[in-house]
Amino acid sequence: MKNNDETKSPLCDVTVLFPCDFTSLNRVDSLFAEEQACACDSYSTVLFDFDLFAADGTLRLNKNSDRETACVYRGWMMTPDRYESFYNQLKARRLNLLTDLKAYNLMHLFPHVYPYIKEDTPGMICCSGDSQPDLKEIKNRFPRFMIKDFVKSEKGTEIPSFFTSENLSEEEFHHWLKVFREYRGNLFTGGICIKEYVDLKKYDALPNEWRVFYAGHEILSCNPHAGQSGQCPAPPESLVEKYRFLPSPFYTIDYAELSDGRWMILETGDGSVSGLCENQSLADFYRFPKLLSNTHGVKNV
Repeated sequence: MKNNDETKSPLCDVTVLFPCDFTSLNRVDSLFAEEQACACDSYSTVLFDFDLFAADGTLRLNKNSDRETACVYRGWMMTPDRYESFYNQLKARRLNLLTDLKAYNLMHLFPHVYPYIKEDTPGMICCSGDSQPDLKEIKNRFPRFMIKDFVKSEKGTEIPSFFTSENLSEEEFHHWLKVFREYRGNLFTGGICIKEYVDLKKYDALPNEWRVFYAGHEILSCNPHAGQSGQCPAPPESLVEKYRFLPSPFYTIDYAELSDGRWMILETGDGSVSGLCENQSLADFYRFPKLLSNTHGVKNV
């Protein structure tokens, strides 16, 4: 793929960083090819070897910056330790990520953001590290619940999508905790999260979930995120506006309609590593680097 940014002058001094294809440091990962092509219309882009960096922390870029430049990452998730190294190594090369470690952790690790959104999200119990959650406490709080780490669940495995507290034994519970940790393996992050399970409203068997991207405290986009029709009700504007000023420059919130008609937050994410929605406009989305470049003073936690 031709690197178009060599022939176009950027409209503002922002670089967008993407993972490269495994076959070449100068070819973007195919899953981000359309994004890079769109970004190149307005911004400079740089590629890096994600697989090498994930393996041993070595950062290889396809080109260097000759001046101090604001930088936004679009790519795969990283553990907090890896992101800290990523941030520092890029800074040493004059590429200054606009999302620092505190902001990344805030939105990427659900227990960190939970205090900010607890009014509008299902209940949660979390245990850091190797500590185990107390099943008695869980049963007292949640009739049904699901198991996650600080970042993800394990959908599509034999692990049940939810557990019913009433008939669950300690032996069964700890068996599934062990299985969950085995599935997550080296990707296991932070500790165990027990989240209250809620029933979602469905349209033609699909839940009504919407992903909102926020950039520079502006609502960048709001799109269906579960394959449902765009004609399904969108989350209330007042709810989406309520969370426009979280202390991060670039993040996502996933809203869902419950079976009783209420709306709640299901997940949050750092905008750098959150996937786009099906049929989302790339041209509209790639306003975000300019929005972020105008908000260098966004305060992080």
